[in-house]
Amino acid sequence: MKEDFYDILGISKGASAAEIKKAYRKKAVQFHPDKNPGDKEAEENFKKAAEAYEVLSDPDKKARYDQFGHQAFEGGGFGGGGMNMDDIFSQFGDIFGGGGFGGFGGFGGSGRQRRAKGSNLRIRVKLTLEEIANGVEKKIKVKRKIQAPGTTYKTCSTCNGSGQVTRITNTILGRMQTSAPCNVCGGAGQSIDHKPAGADAQGLKIEEETVSIKIPAGVEDGMQLKVSGKGNEAPGNGIAGDLLVAIEEVKHNDLQREGDNLHYDLYISFSEAALGTSREIDTVTGKVRIKIEEGVQSGKILRLRGKGIPNINGYGKGDLLVHVNVWTPRTLSREQKEFFQKMSQDDHFQPKPESSDKSFFEKVKDMFS
Repeated sequence: MKEDFYDILGISKGASAAEIKKAYRKKAVQFHPDKNPGDKEAEENFKKAAEAYEVLSDPDKKARYDQFGHQAFEGGGFGGGGMNMDDIFSQFGDIFGGGGFGGFGGFGGSGRQRRAKGSNLRIRVKLTLEEIANGVEKKIKVKRKIQAPGTTYKTCSTCNGSGQVTRITNTILGRMQTSAPCNVCGGAGQSIDHKPAGADAQGLKIEEETVSIKIPAGVEDGMQLKVSGKGNEAPGNGIAGDLLVAIEEVKHNDLQREGDNLHYDLYISFSEAALGTSREIDTVTGKVRIKIEEGVQSGKILRLRGKGIPNINGYGKGDLLVHVNVWTPRTLSREQKEFFQKMSQDDHFQPKPESSDKSFFEKVKDMFS
């Protein structure tokens, strides 16, 4: 089982943004690869800390993680094999400030070249309830920038390939050193030496690519997944951005979703309510036949356990709640009217609710219990 992000950073769920940042900095200093050369375990711990910080430092991602756990990011996310050292140094190097890491590469600017990262792409994927309930793999065509074949680069003469320029300023407190991305190469560390026809000023061209996206069961409308490295590429030796996938739930004709539960309105006639019947209804896993007992009352709720949506955090499945509605005809023939007038005088047809016939508010309470 994947380790809890809060445990990785050694903090509680109620930790503030400043406490999360401080805890990550401490772990990054402890396990930084330049401080632990050749130590694979330290490198893994360094990656885990960065993965935890990437989620917990973002309010939206943190909220999804608190609600759904690791499965909220199964379709992409920062982990699951998408994490690499370039991602970490590209995204989180500035958390320590210029030179604030004490000279370790990537953060202090002295040992590891900071590689530029391409821009992210965003797409929206529409899913049916059936796809959400079962999980699905989608193949999506994406237009992304890639390095044009034949493009060559040369080392930037301004930053000597580091992607950063360092400035030393004399202050009343002494000499202060600050680092910033090179304004000539934009932090790439390289500039165009030769570009083929059709390439832009950075040596990139647009190409359509089919990307496979695995979407876990139980995702919700508005949830965002990430496919690492499938955004726009960066020039030179930079790393590609990410593909951000927003989930859009397609409205179902008969089923309404409420969290992990589903609701279905079933309409039956007077005679079916009095005599009982059976009906075949749709679920997200196929059709099922349910039995309606004789004498059923309008408003009765039948609960089909486990026929709802799988919980994205792995806590089983929701239920399908079938709401029985006795349909009242809007028009009647003369014979039909005479029949019901006669029945209305029969004491057997007078309403006599029993204690087991719950009120509307009791039914609503049961639905959420």
